Amino acid sequence: MSAKAEHYDVIRKPVITEKSTLASENGAVVFEVAIDSNKPQIKEAVEALFGVKVKAVNTTVTKGKVKRFRGQLGKRRDVKKAYVTLEEGNTIDVTTGL
Repeated sequence: MSAKAEHYDVIRKPVITEKSTLASENGAVVFEVAIDSNKPQIKEAVEALFGVKVKAVNTTVTKGKVKRFRGQLGKRRDVKKAYVTLEEGNTIDVTTGL
């Protein structure tokens, strides 16, 4: 497996919400990442895929809610998000796609 494929396994997709848009004004980008990934892996993947310098990576895990699906109890999956702060002068435009 190539290194690029591994980077795409770490970073799933950008998160585009009101909160992530506010974070982008401060030079941060929010990505949904693999639940088993760690901060050094996320930093390496973002730097390799987008060609930017990463200043810091903060992560958060949102536990999946218990919801009803067709009357049956089910559980949504846990989601890990990474708030990636970029060095001055680096930007990633997540609205255009990869």
